[in-house]
Amino acid sequence: MTRFQITGRVAAAALLLAAWPAQGQDFSAERLSHGVRSISTDAFAGRYPGEIGEGLTLGWLQARYEMLGLEPGGPDGEWLQPVDLTRYTPVRPAAAAWRADGDIHPLAEGVLLRAASNDGRAQVSGAPVVFAGYGIHAPERNWDDYGDIDVEGAVVVFMSGEPDGELFNGEYRTAHASDSAKAAEAYRRGAVGVLTLVDAEAGEPAWGRRAQFNDRRRTLSPGNDDLEFTGAVLAATFGQWAEAAGRSLEDLTADLGGGAFRAMALEGVTLDVDAEETVETERSWNLLARIPGTERPEETIVFSAHWDHVGVRGDGEGDHIYNGAWDNASGTVGLVEMARELKAAGPFERSIVFLHVTAEEQGLLGAFWYAAHPVYPLETTAANINIDMLPLSAPTRDLPIFGLGQNTLEDELQGLAEAEGRYVTDDGQPEQGFYFRSDHFAFARAGVPALMPWHGVDLDEGGREVGLPAYQARFRSDYHQPSDEWSADLDFTSAVENLTLLYRLTIDLADSERWPGWKPASEFGPVRARSDAARD
Repeated sequence: MTRFQITGRVAAAALLLAAWPAQGQDFSAERLSHGVRSISTDAFAGRYPGEIGEGLTLGWLQARYEMLGLEPGGPDGEWLQPVDLTRYTPVRPAAAAWRADGDIHPLAEGVLLRAASNDGRAQVSGAPVVFAGYGIHAPERNWDDYGDIDVEGAVVVFMSGEPDGELFNGEYRTAHASDSAKAAEAYRRGAVGVLTLVDAEAGEPAWGRRAQFNDRRRTLSPGNDDLEFTGAVLAATFGQWAEAAGRSLEDLTADLGGGAFRAMALEGVTLDVDAEETVETERSWNLLARIPGTERPEETIVFSAHWDHVGVRGDGEGDHIYNGAWDNASGTVGLVEMARELKAAGPFERSIVFLHVTAEEQGLLGAFWYAAHPVYPLETTAANINIDMLPLSAPTRDLPIFGLGQNTLEDELQGLAEAEGRYVTDDGQPEQGFYFRSDHFAFARAGVPALMPWHGVDLDEGGREVGLPAYQARFRSDYHQPSDEWSADLDFTSAVENLTLLYRLTIDLADSERWPGWKPASEFGPVRARSDAARD
């Protein structure tokens, strides 16, 4: 969609705004409800990037911010930041073979491969193979699977997940556990490709899930590390490589959990890979609005929310429009309402930016694009506060956040919550890995302290006994379903409570010289430390 098409829809969006209730001094459940209703109607067609809902949504947002008196916050004084989504589709099945003792062993099965290089080609010949355990380098936890080994030009094989034990987070995994973090570490060390070892215990179900998506079109995150290829290898196949190097799979994986393991090369074993994928680029847009700071405008607080949803799916009878009222019209409108209140209270010493990102549903792509192409330096971005799905309930005592224990923003929020008789807690769903699944993660991965509030379940009236089943029922019935639609009985009372606390947190931080920080055990602290000089 072109810039002309998007701005051409501003007039239509302005008509929608004509019915918006009069401005007030405080957060309003009525305004939240009205805004969610506006951008989750069928006319917005599920707000899918590149389709009609994109232009309508961005036009609605721009018109709203203009009415509130905010300035454009995008590049070159524009409202929009272009985002290029790069999609890869295999041209043919990848070819691979391993070599040992002069023998060539073609790989017809046991390995799944995707070209990862920016040009869509992966041509590797004679690459040595290194087993790196869990493939984790975590100095904040005194953990290093690599040691002194040189993996320049090698294929790195690593286990999935992370070790059990006190050095890691137990139920709440760290970012180190993800394949993408391990691939980034291997790339930083000069590897040409990475393979995740699917162990014998995981077996065929885990392999089948990976194989199911291996030949489909995919979109890589902006700033993706330019490895030649990524993929997975079955334990039985990798065991053959180990045996050819005079080792065994059991020997290699015997001491992975204690911290003494160091990566080792499979001597005499090499890998050849030839893969090709078509590369297509589609243009989408982030939208940014800004309240400039008066004393230190280069220091920025960024609010974020994704404007997109999953569009229209299926055909035939029934409702095929995924309106996304909760996910994430609620967070989108929540940012506009936050801008309204902060604009009325400001200006502040620091700048405040409202970032509406695209393609969250496709893998946080708009947020990763912003982190790779920041309009405002990440080194002097004091904090990111992300709103993805406002709570839809009566008042709650609890204010869950994703990633409890990560940074000092939660401590400041806890103090504000206690003054209201409330408390900050974790999200209670460690199996979901929520801290790595919304747009704040792009900021956290870049070192910016990031906060993500969630839906409370400890109701003022009824407690968890009533609140938890009600939340679970709504999530099961509406999350990523056509039923996620606006209705007059949506309760935004708890949303108003949460927004009010975030507002107070922001006002305090926006007129402060302090820099929120990561806690000692956080995996993101070492990343932030690289730019300490910019904040001295």
